Amino acid sequence: MKQTSSAELFEFDKSYSKTIIGTDEAGRGPAAGGVFASAVYFPKITSKIIEELSILNDSKQLSAKKRDYLYDIVLNETINETICVEVEDIEKYNILACSLKAMKLACESVITQIKKENILVLVDGNKLIRDFADPQEIVIKGDGKSASIAAASILAKVTRDRYMQKLDEKFPQYNWKSNAGYLTKQHLDAIDKYGLTPYHRKSFLKKHFEKQLTLF
Repeated sequence: MKQTSSAELFEFDKSYSKTIIGTDEAGRGPAAGGVFASAVYFPKITSKIIEELSILNDSKQLSAKKRDYLYDIVLNETINETICVEVEDIEKYNILACSLKAMKLACESVITQIKKENILVLVDGNKLIRDFADPQEIVIKGDGKSASIAAASILAKVTRDRYMQKLDEKFPQYNWKSNAGYLTKQHLDAIDKYGLTPYHRKSFLKKHFEKQLTLF
């Protein structure tokens, strides 16, 4: 499958003839750590930026080295915000509600900063942001279609990975620096051996513990 070029990603955003803000999340699937969302607005789209972001794509399709390279450019060339909603809220409400809350807060921050009219928020995925005052549109697999969403996916992913690396320093037995909180076999084995931390999403582990109980 041919990758969309950065020029095509920017043309997608331009096609709306509106002030485009893209938003995406990182960390809905893991069983440890908070969920992050970023919102991104490009104040200027120049040939230089398009060239510098020539490898821009869905963050999941890029190596960590490429994401780090793009992260610095996006951070410096855009108006952006990244929000984390922590495990306590994920357990109290649910992961979807919390990922949408993070998107909402990130977008509201960017909207306040840019003070523009005719805004349209492009939301990656198939769910609209709840209780959101500004116009929005969902874009399924938007991180491979929209430059603003792809840039937001980079910020959210890199920020969350760095957060999990910090947590790994406190809890190295779970190898979060490598698995980012996803339930690898090594992670599950560590949970069985060492138990849970305050950063584990207990609701994500019900099936695992139910399976363990059936062994006795």
